[in-house]
Amino acid sequence: MNRFLRLLITVTILSVAAMAWGEGASPSSWDQLPRDEQELLKPYKDRWEQLPQEKRDRLRRGAERWKTMTPEERSEAQERYRRWKSLPPEQREMIRKRFSEFRKLPPEEQEKIRSRYRWFRSLSPEQRRALREKWHGMTPEQRQQMRERWHTMSPEERQNFIRR
Repeated sequence: MNRFLRLLITVTILSVAAMAWGEGASPSSWDQLPRDEQELLKPYKDRWEQLPQEKRDRLRRGAERWKTMTPEERSEAQERYRRWKSLPPEQREMIRKRFSEFRKLPPEEQEKIRSRYRWFRSLSPEQRRALREKWHGMTPEQRQQMRERWHTMSPEERQNFIRR
């Protein structure tokens, strides 16, 4: 009985692994892609076969996301891409490094950063500009003190600080 149970567990694990592997398999050639993906990924057609599998998978996931976007979301994505391409290569590399560091943070820390970003984006353009100006006018020591103080402020205290 014990031997039968081990065999059953082994077969089950192998079956699940085989199904997962089969679902994750990506077409290896351009001609195996569905027509709608070929249309979206047309700029990569000539070099598709030379791209690393990871890059192909990432592009295909992006194409899937694109298909589910509304026209407004697509327009916003195109604008973000245009701004990205207009950045100097050094700045794009710095952003990539920061993003990589962000992804290594624990989920709770990532959420804290996202929450702060959402809060900042909720401010009016004038409030954001004023906050940036204050920040840039501080010495490194003052900035560190401000970071420490900011974490202990209530939302009302933060609003008052921005208005000053």
